[in-house]
Amino acid sequence: MADKPSFYITTPIYYVNAAPHLGTAYCTILCDVMARYKRMCGYDVKFLTGLDEHGEKVQLAAEDHGMTPQEWCDSLAPAFEDIWSTLEVSNDDFIRTTEPRQHTAVISLWQRMKEAGYIYKGSYDGWYCVHEETYYTETQVAHADEEHHTEGRHLCPECARPLERVEEESWFFKLSAFQDRLLALYDEHPDFVMPGFRMNEVRTFVASGLRDISVSRTSFDWGIPVPFDNDHVTYVWFDALLNYATAVGFGNPDLADEYARRWPAQFHVVGKDIIRFHCVIWPAMLMAIGEAVPEHVFVHGFLMVRNEETGQGEKMSKSRGNAIAPQDVIDMLGVEGYRYYFMTDCVPGEDGAISFARMEQVYNADLANSWGNLVSRTLNMSAKYFDGKTPALAEGWEARENPLKAIAAGLFERYAAHMDKVEYVGAKDEIMELVHAANHYIEDTAPWAVAKDEARVGELAEIIANLLEAIRICAHLFSPFMPGTSAEVLRRMSLDSEIATTDAAAACVWGGLASGVNVSKGDALFPRLASK
Repeated sequence: MADKPSFYITTPIYYVNAAPHLGTAYCTILCDVMARYKRMCGYDVKFLTGLDEHGEKVQLAAEDHGMTPQEWCDSLAPAFEDIWSTLEVSNDDFIRTTEPRQHTAVISLWQRMKEAGYIYKGSYDGWYCVHEETYYTETQVAHADEEHHTEGRHLCPECARPLERVEEESWFFKLSAFQDRLLALYDEHPDFVMPGFRMNEVRTFVASGLRDISVSRTSFDWGIPVPFDNDHVTYVWFDALLNYATAVGFGNPDLADEYARRWPAQFHVVGKDIIRFHCVIWPAMLMAIGEAVPEHVFVHGFLMVRNEETGQGEKMSKSRGNAIAPQDVIDMLGVEGYRYYFMTDCVPGEDGAISFARMEQVYNADLANSWGNLVSRTLNMSAKYFDGKTPALAEGWEARENPLKAIAAGLFERYAAHMDKVEYVGAKDEIMELVHAANHYIEDTAPWAVAKDEARVGELAEIIANLLEAIRICAHLFSPFMPGTSAEVLRRMSLDSEIATTDAAAACVWGGLASGVNVSKGDALFPRLASK
């Protein structure tokens, strides 16, 4: 696919400390929608996800379950791969940091860091959270103590778990040397961090001063050994961040061409809790070894559970009894409804308050009553009035003006402008404008009444053709969000050849409907949900 432009997008690699949850699924589908969109725009896409399997947290979890760390990782990996398959995630690669390719890449990173002079040996004495796998300064700890009223106990600023005092020999990365270069990066590429308010957070953090960071540990051994100091293993984040480059050939001379083609990545998509690792430490690491930084880091918010009494979002937790598992939502909405709800009702860069009541409302309004209803009514009328086929189209039908054609004009461009900026809600609104207009068009033109007059068969054919053409275009635009449904709609219209289009802009031009081919109504795409 060398003739196609490369597009490389990644999720974070997820911890193997528990089964995949709603948040990991949300981030992964965010990436999948973008990957599918870029494929249908003609890009040669690589979409990476995977697992972060090293570190003290993993070792302790394995011990708690009576397993070796590798056995523990192996036991959890299938759960991630299975849920991604269920949710129609189209990743091209699934990396695990225990793989030989990651080991090779990390060794290369250490050697290049040493040659570049950006690491040195010293001693670390400070606070560490095993759960967050993060070191904290005395100032950060003091602020957390004040917030949590700990009275002598030091709690993690992120998760409020007890911190441990770490005193050990360590290798350090000279992060402090990159403050000016990072600030210059942010100035020259203001969309390096998206959305913009996240960039402001990152800039403020870096401008306040950077400290060198510990990048090795000696108090446990579940990690990749430092090649020139086997008493040390690689700090988990120094290992984990490299996965994005590993997957496209970093450190492997046999994959030099692949690396040159794929790197830098166009998008890393991460949660707001790991923004500093990806927007500060990771680009500094790349600068240190002379590699290009990614083009964009898109930071999404957290999913909160909406309290129906207060209308406020609350943190999801088992102890509060408000935790929602992916399967709970799949059971209610189906896979396609799941994808649609989270991608189009939660603004990707912000926290989203979710609830089963809101899920039902969105599903019924948008999918059952609008999109699904439009498809069912139109395909049924086409089959009923034209002997199971699309109408025979009169020459020049596509050139005649009608309300649906007017909305379809420039629709792909308006949609793409939102998609390229991960504005999925805006992209959905553009599609739904045509869906709603088509439903109104049915009421305004009353094809069932026109069908009673044989002299108006040409008028009827044009009405149905306009509706079918609107559906065809919407199916393409909905495809990144609901790939299974869009493929089914196109199949019912005998447009199987359009399902895997790589020129969506051309496919969405008004006038592409096939004349006189079989159509079938089929079962309802989105049966209406009834509150229990």
